[in-house]
Amino acid sequence: MSKEFLRARRPEHKQQRREAILAAARELALTSGVRNVSLGSLAAAVGLAKSNLARYFATREEIYLELAAQEFHDWETAALERIAAAPSPDGVFDALVETLEERPLFCDLLSHSSITLEHNVTVEAARAFKLRTAEALAKVSSAVARARPDLTEDEAGELVGAAAGLAALLYPAANPPPVMAKLYAEDPVIAELCIQFAPTAKRMLRALAAGLPTLREGRD
Repeated sequence: MSKEFLRARRPEHKQQRREAILAAARELALTSGVRNVSLGSLAAAVGLAKSNLARYFATREEIYLELAAQEFHDWETAALERIAAAPSPDGVFDALVETLEERPLFCDLLSHSSITLEHNVTVEAARAFKLRTAEALAKVSSAVARARPDLTEDEAGELVGAAAGLAALLYPAANPPPVMAKLYAEDPVIAELCIQFAPTAKRMLRALAAGLPTLREGRD
């Protein structure tokens, strides 16, 4: 690593350092889970003092909010491709859920976004995240509306928002921590409480899609 890169004085060097921090944050989260990654472990992974991370990101949460924005973009791309290739309107449910299930880091980030990651960031970082999220959701919603003519654009947006919300809620429950996994393995009765993410999410989305058109007359 060059001396200039270590000091990161030039804009391109600062961008390289930001990317290195994000890459380290991604790897640590994939290995240990987002909640278990500390600012100290991130700093150690990129060879920086913990205080020096603030030159590139204001907080640990801001690092993971940036990753969440990147993951939203990646999911958007995958979901659009899968929706376009769906053999029938019902293929939309498979496209939404399966592209989420294939992205465990994204699901992990979604589960932490509103309860922790959005609570300790700058206004600028929060605005950037929300704008990028809104853009991704809008594009996927438009694709769903085209594939499902029984839904309005707004209803398609509700369906896509629900898919992301279900990922945040159901994916952690379907992928339990070691203690719970051990308990489920030892007790078949309790194991029945462990949900399966994809079948459950698809069923819930189908129910929502069926119900939304029936509520049109009763909306404010």
